[in-house]
Amino acid sequence: MGCLTCTYALSILTALSLILLGTCTSGQHTDTVFKRASHLKMDEAFLLIHNELKSEKFEVFWLSDQCFQCAYQPLVHVRKENVSTVVDARHPLTLQINETSTNRVLCSIHYTFREFGNYSVWVKASPADHNNISCDIIIDYNPVYSYLPIIVAFLVYLGIFCVFYLVSCIFRLDSVRNWLCKKMNPVETDRLINSELGSPSRADLYQEFHSATSNRLRSLDTFRGLALIIMVFVNYGGGGYWFFKHQSWNGLTLADLVFPWFVFIMGTSIYLSLNSMLRKGNTRWKLFGKVVWRSIQLFLIGLFVINENYCHGPLSWSDLRIMGVLQRLSVTYLVVSVLELLFAKPTPDALPQNCFPLQDLVLFWPQWVIILTLEAAWLCLTYLLPVPGCPAGYLGPGGIGDFGKFPNCTGGAAGYIDRMVLGKGHIYQHPSSNVIYKTTMPYDPEGILGTINSVVIAFLGLQAGKILVFYRNQHKQVVGRFFAWSILLGVVSAVLTKCSKNEGFIPVNKNLWSVSYVTTLSSFAFFLLLLIYFLVDVKKLWSGAPFYYPGMNSILVYVGHEVFEDYFPFKWKMQDIYSHGEHLAQNLLATSIWVLIAYILYRKKIFWKI
Repeated sequence: MGCLTCTYALSILTALSLILLGTCTSGQHTDTVFKRASHLKMDEAFLLIHNELKSEKFEVFWLSDQCFQCAYQPLVHVRKENVSTVVDARHPLTLQINETSTNRVLCSIHYTFREFGNYSVWVKASPADHNNISCDIIIDYNPVYSYLPIIVAFLVYLGIFCVFYLVSCIFRLDSVRNWLCKKMNPVETDRLINSELGSPSRADLYQEFHSATSNRLRSLDTFRGLALIIMVFVNYGGGGYWFFKHQSWNGLTLADLVFPWFVFIMGTSIYLSLNSMLRKGNTRWKLFGKVVWRSIQLFLIGLFVINENYCHGPLSWSDLRIMGVLQRLSVTYLVVSVLELLFAKPTPDALPQNCFPLQDLVLFWPQWVIILTLEAAWLCLTYLLPVPGCPAGYLGPGGIGDFGKFPNCTGGAAGYIDRMVLGKGHIYQHPSSNVIYKTTMPYDPEGILGTINSVVIAFLGLQAGKILVFYRNQHKQVVGRFFAWSILLGVVSAVLTKCSKNEGFIPVNKNLWSVSYVTTLSSFAFFLLLLIYFLVDVKKLWSGAPFYYPGMNSILVYVGHEVFEDYFPFKWKMQDIYSHGEHLAQNLLATSIWVLIAYILYRKKIFWKI
């Protein structure tokens, strides 16, 4: 009772602190910047261009550092008068000024504009040489420090966790526990004091539940919960910060990490679950039926309940997105589970500790042959499939990328397959590539071709499950193998990418789920699982809270956060829609509420399994 009361109290404290965060940080620019340029939105700055070349007309072009091999894009045309415009404040930009009549480059300047700042560019000629044109930027009004809400939120959560830790330590003191017992039920004081867990009836109530969960590795649920909570936060908007959104094309942001981690840990759970049920005597056909039925349920929930295209209004079959997050999870789950059922044998509870090395690999060589064949199929389709109007093996975003040569080739073979098989109306209509690369073609980041590599990353997670089973209670062996896999996959990624964002053989790309993306995220996953396993299950320095609770109810939390996204208290009408502070407070509070819901359901022993 005490622990649950503390959790409720801390949740209220979290809510009040986050609302205060939004209120305090939302007003940091209202009285200053918006009086100067009321039309500015988040991630924008105001730019005033002063033409000191009275006899010249020129055009201003822009190019973002995030846009790889892009052509300059027109920003504004300047005649004799001064002209104002809005510029992007997320990434560094290069401004290029060209003479209108000859298209001669007069000058260029590389600059990082800051959010809600007011800037002036002075274009003028040197008094000594009128052909020597200079461009100088000055700050008219200081920009807002847009990262202040993140710092405040970090301090708020740090304080809350410190309070939680202190309260939990106090409640573990016998004197405090005895005093609470007296206050809660004076009539039964002696009996309560003599019971270490409190009321014997409560101990009896929890006995069955804890015996059922005692054999679970808390690190797996903690890992799953961590990935899920970050996914909920970025799906709710991530405070409007660009680095909490998906990368436009090549490269990684925080949002690009979580879905592959969820797939990875799903693979780990597949092995542990199927191996346990096979040891209990379940037939493969019975397990196959369960796998198929669960896959169908996941696919249908993704197709009809949380379809992303609902954001455009009521749907008909002509514009129903067929693939999606849960749809990809369902297909991946089906393929990896069937692959495991075809070749796996139930592993005994106790394995000899002196077995031959790499037993978790050698015994399952047929599975590896199939996985490598699938990867070869991905490579062949990606690099050899003819795509009309596009070069062979094209991996670019299309649009203004590649200097605008292939505007309709977004995603190369991956996009072409989805458009041909599923149809343009049945795939994602607004991919992240249109933010920077101005693409116009629909492209689905959870499409058909990328699902092959989703199977691969789930199979690598399956390998983690084999390590946990084959080296049960041999913590050094488990940690060592996790570390070895992390290093091996990291080296493969370094070779494929040449340790660069865009210049490698196969860049890291979430939209394509490229091979390097799979190896990189699997490397991170093995290392992160190593840390959590060591802290939670080996040294028991961390209980896994608060991520452990949503990890135990992952499907409910994921579906729930999608269905109730626009309902209060997960979202409300903000006073300042252009405030990172209010957006961050709203998104963090909504995410925290789902953690609390998961905790309450855990205490009530309510778990949604499909």
